[in-house]
Amino acid sequence: MIGLGGGEFRLPVLVHAVGFEAKSAVPLNLMISLITLSFALLARGTTLSVLSVEPYWPEIGGLMCGGVMSAAYGAHLVHTLTSKRLVQIIAALLAGIGLLLLVEAIHPGAPAGLLPDGHLIRFAVACILGLLIGTVSSMLGVAGGELIIPSLIFVFGLDIRTAGTASILISLGLITVGLWRYWQMGAIPHGRGVQRIAIGMSLGSIIGAVIGGLAIGLAPVAFLKVFLGCVLLAAAGKMALSHR
Repeated sequence: MIGLGGGEFRLPVLVHAVGFEAKSAVPLNLMISLITLSFALLARGTTLSVLSVEPYWPEIGGLMCGGVMSAAYGAHLVHTLTSKRLVQIIAALLAGIGLLLLVEAIHPGAPAGLLPDGHLIRFAVACILGLLIGTVSSMLGVAGGELIIPSLIFVFGLDIRTAGTASILISLGLITVGLWRYWQMGAIPHGRGVQRIAIGMSLGSIIGAVIGGLAIGLAPVAFLKVFLGCVLLAAAGKMALSHR
């Protein structure tokens, strides 16, 4: 409904409920996020016009370019970290994302944007933001929409629904590059158990993505963001305490 891939919730489940190590859970999370967002975009197109993002191609292109350049580095960084350090980083990122969602829900306001008109400067700023978002996306194994959507709203002045659609488009590019890098490093987990979990979670995510895409016009966005932010903070605390 909002434009996220669901990886924030899926990652703690893969680590704590299923029992994957963080290094295996991150690329698996990306795989399922790619499937989820693909179906979310198709379902969203039946309710909202995807063409609504057309005036914002400089911002979308900049975020995607910066994100693609840094997504490869994020995947390499995960591969070199110990599982203990990676869990600590993931917990901190989850907490930060949760706080961002709460702030955006409490102070939504009208989309104003911080930048003047001008395609070149907006593209350049979007590239810089994309560098940060792409690194976070690959490290955390999420689509990055938790950072993309607030950036599009507060920095570039998009409304929430248009930002959600743009976020899906950008996230699909970042996830694809991140998965390619994990595949190059041989870090994608294999095995019959992995296949069963991936297929089960993907099927559930497809159903949820279709329902969310169809319900976007009626969704109480502010409530959902508060709920999502609280769950993310709880997930971060659980991850940190369980690891300790």
